[in-house]
Amino acid sequence: MQGGKKAGESIKETAANIGASAKAGMEKTKATVQEKAERMTARDPMQKELATQKKEAKMSQAELDKQAARQHNTAAKQAATAGHMGQPMGTHQTSAMPGHGTGQPTGHVTEGVVGSHPIGTNRGPGGTATAHNTRAGGNPNDYGYGTGGTYN
Repeated sequence: MQGGKKAGESIKETAANIGASAKAGMEKTKATVQEKAERMTARDPMQKELATQKKEAKMSQAELDKQAARQHNTAAKQAATAGHMGQPMGTHQTSAMPGHGTGQPTGHVTEGVVGSHPIGTNRGPGGTATAHNTRAGGNPNDYGYGTGGTYN
């Protein structure tokens, strides 16, 4: 199970690193486009040089942000796998549902933030709202006992 946990954390780290690289690439592209626009509108050579310097500063900052994100992602992966490596016997997951039986939350948790979910948007198979109505379909004479199927 620990190997699976390591693989999962590696996938999360890789995905986060790809996101950080994509964001840095977008920032660098924006800086280049902005520099070109400023150089086209500038008449003074000094303004053109200033536009180039601003572009280089933005590109450097984007690269620094990407490296910081990669370091953060690596630290997060190491913390997540280290926490599960020293798990004592008897605290393994007892259900197939994620997080169920472990005492751990199933999703992303932000300290001090309470999540909310709109009422009535949880749909069943096929997108029907009747999936939650146990009396919908089946035998209309059924009083809640049995499987709800009909007898022919």
